[in-house]
Amino acid sequence: MSNSEAGRDPISPVTTRERLLVLVRKAMGAPGANRPLAVDARLPELGISSIKMVALMLAIEAEFDLTIAQSEITPENFASIASIEAMLERILG
Repeated sequence: MSNSEAGRDPISPVTTRERLLVLVRKAMGAPGANRPLAVDARLPELGISSIKMVALMLAIEAEFDLTIAQSEITPENFASIASIEAMLERILG
C-alpha cells in the first residue's frame, strides 16, 4: 500500500463524481436523498428547485475551492450530475 493510500480515509469521497453525488444528495434533502441517483437524470426531476440549485452551485464552489464564472452558470451545465461533472472537468483542467 502506498503512502497516499495509507493516509486516505476509505469512507471519504474520492472522485469528482462521488463528491458531486454527496453535494446533490445534501441539496435534495430528505426523503429524496436516500434514493439511487442516475448521473444523467435531470436535476429538476430529482426535486432540485431553483433555490436548491443555487445552494448546490455554492456548495460546489466551496467543495472544489473555485468560483464558477457567470458564463458557466447555464441550464445546460446544471442539467444533471453528468453535465456538472463535465463543466468541472473543463474548469479544473
